[in-house]
Amino acid sequence: MKCRQHRCCANFSVEAVSDIKMNNEMNEDVICAISTPPGMGAIAIVRLSGEGSIALTDTIFKSPSGKKLTSQPPNTVHFGRIYEDNELIDEVLVTIFHAPHSFTGEESVEISCHGSPYIQQKIVELLLSRGARMAQAGEFTRRAFRSGKFDLSQAEAVADLIASTSQVSHRVAMNQMRGGFARQLNKLREELLQFVSLIELELDFSEEDVEFADRQQLYALTEKIETDIKKLANSFKLGNVIKTGIPVAIIGETNAGKSTLLNVLLNEEKAIVTDIHGTTRDTIEDTINIGGILFRFIDTAGIRQTTDTLENIGIERTFKKIEQASIVLWVIDLTSPEENLRQTAETLIPKLNKKQVILLFNKTDLLSSEESDQKTAIKPHLLPELKAERLFISAKTQQNIDQLRSLLVEMAHIPQIGENDVIVTNLRHYEALKKALEAIRRVKKGLDADISGEFLSQDIRECMFYLGEITGQITTDEILGNIFSHFCIGK
Repeated sequence: MKCRQHRCCANFSVEAVSDIKMNNEMNEDVICAISTPPGMGAIAIVRLSGEGSIALTDTIFKSPSGKKLTSQPPNTVHFGRIYEDNELIDEVLVTIFHAPHSFTGEESVEISCHGSPYIQQKIVELLLSRGARMAQAGEFTRRAFRSGKFDLSQAEAVADLIASTSQVSHRVAMNQMRGGFARQLNKLREELLQFVSLIELELDFSEEDVEFADRQQLYALTEKIETDIKKLANSFKLGNVIKTGIPVAIIGETNAGKSTLLNVLLNEEKAIVTDIHGTTRDTIEDTINIGGILFRFIDTAGIRQTTDTLENIGIERTFKKIEQASIVLWVIDLTSPEENLRQTAETLIPKLNKKQVILLFNKTDLLSSEESDQKTAIKPHLLPELKAERLFISAKTQQNIDQLRSLLVEMAHIPQIGENDVIVTNLRHYEALKKALEAIRRVKKGLDADISGEFLSQDIRECMFYLGEITGQITTDEILGNIFSHFCIGK
């Protein structure tokens, strides 16, 4: 059997690896960056962190009282002016924090200035000239992790919170920031640690043939942990939808009004709209929040028989997007002959198996009252073989678009997420959970096969390794660098 002891050796604490990494990583640089979005606004915030941040700020800041910031109590705000030599740059508010009572756990300063890009850049230049350096992407959050303000999964939740675009994604990120996910993982690791310690104690007394770890209790524990990890891993499907948006494919014949509908739903001119058939030759995607839920709409190439190579490629991509979509909006031109609809249906209906479909009969604005009544009357008989919701709309005049939005929210099937619910949204976490699940299943198989404690110990520790990798109890500079490089500068 292949030994995995190089990953999670039984002879030392896995937490010690993280501690060594963190201690080696520490430095005393004062870092600074603009923490508000780029551009012009009413105010902006320049942030500093590191021992000496307050004294460094004193070199460019003057208060009306003449008192130095270093003489002021922590967690206080002070009005004053920023100068370059004798030239006034701006009037500002400076907030000072003493370690460990700050976001990073270090001595920190936040300078609130006016939002002029020139002022922001000038203040940063002054700080750099006094000995600070520019912060790297995510370095403030990385220092907070290093200082033990929160674990790695909570640090990643900071990025998710900043990027949240819906009520649901905001709630999921807040739940993770509060540490519910980490507590659940730590509890699993502690339970495993108790047993692996007993098994390794057996190895020390192998000649006496004693058994300290009850195998039946261990088997019951592995079943429980397998269930818990599997539940967390399975939640990624929902979490990924919450984070990236529910994919909604807009399909139909050419010139049925798909692009007009996309523009209406997004409330912007995203797609080109003309009377020319085959205008959309590739997929166009964008997201929007409807009812607190993020939807990702995909406008696709119109379906028709054509010899145009590019258009046929677009139609093939339409079929792929149908496979990926959770909801399909089939836009049907009410002014088009019904035989055209039947031909399109022969192509589309086999591809809509098990999909949530809404049939949108479009262009009601082009029908007379009598024609509209006739079309509505045969509504149940249009494509009866397809299980779908049916709605008559006018994308051009926005008739029944609000009803469509309500229907989309209803079909999203996003469950109510409570304060203590843990939903996995991070691919890194999901991959680690899958590996932990594989390891705990090997433990079960090992118990069934009555293998020696040495191999049981290796598999248990590998499970612990991957759980600890999520929270940062086990980590490497490479992992940290990859995670925090995706943060914005100043966070």
